[in-house]
Amino acid sequence: MDFDFSEAEVNRYARHILLREVGGTGQAKLKAAKVLIVGAGGLGSPLALYLAAAGVGTIGIVDADLLELSNLQRQIAHTTARIGALKVESAAQAMNEINPLVNVQTFAVRLDADNVRALIEPYDIICDGTDNFETRFLLADACVAAQRTLVSAAVLRFEGQLSTFKPHADPTGPCYRCLYPEPPPPGLVPSCSEAGVLGAVTGVMGTLQATEVLKEIMGIGETLSGRLLIWDALAMQFRIVRLKRDPHCKVCH
Repeated sequence: MDFDFSEAEVNRYARHILLREVGGTGQAKLKAAKVLIVGAGGLGSPLALYLAAAGVGTIGIVDADLLELSNLQRQIAHTTARIGALKVESAAQAMNEINPLVNVQTFAVRLDADNVRALIEPYDIICDGTDNFETRFLLADACVAAQRTLVSAAVLRFEGQLSTFKPHADPTGPCYRCLYPEPPPPGLVPSCSEAGVLGAVTGVMGTLQATEVLKEIMGIGETLSGRLLIWDALAMQFRIVRLKRDPHCKVCH
C-alpha cells in the first residue's frame, strides 16, 4: 500500500493514523477508495461530510433535487444562502470546504433503470440515502448484479435502520431483497414528508452509515452484513437483528 502522503495530509489525518486499526495502511486505503452516495439529503449530508473529512479519495453524489427551505431542518451539508441550488453542487461545496484534497463527482440526475449501472460501476461501495422505495429496490438490485457493496440507511419519525449488503463477498450474507422481498404497497409506509422526521435522527444514522463505510473500506471491525441495526431515538435503544440469506431470493440466488 502506497504511503506517499504529503506533510499536509499527515497533519490532516493524524488522529486516524494514530489509531492502531487504521494507521498509514488504512489511511492509504481511504485515499484510494471510491464511494458513491445516492441522495444528498438528511442521510447523505452527514455521510458526505464525514467521508470527505476522513479522506476518502473519490466521492460521487447523485441527486436531482434543488435545495428548499424545508430541507434545512436536517440536511446539514446545505445553507440558507444556497436555497434554490442543486443539492449535489451545494453538498460538493461543503465537502470541498472541509477537505479540498478529495475528488467530489456530482451527478444531478434521478437514478433510474437506464443510468443505475453506469453510475455505480466506477465505485467500490454504494451508499443508499434515498427516501423512496422505488429507488431503494432499483439500487439494491443493481448492486447485486454489479457485485458492489451496499451500505443502506433509512429513517422515519424517531427511528432509524442500517445494514450492509454484500452477498458477492459474504457467502452467508443476504441482499436487500432477502430482508424485503418486495416494496410495500403504495401508501402503506409514509414518507418523511408525510410523517415527519426529527432532524437529529438523520444526523445520527448518516454518521453511523459513514462509520460502516469507513470500516468496509479499511476491513476493520465487524461488518453489518447479516445484521440489521435498529435505533429508537425516543427510548434511546439500539438493537441488532440477525439476518439470513433467503435461499429462494430471486436476486442473489
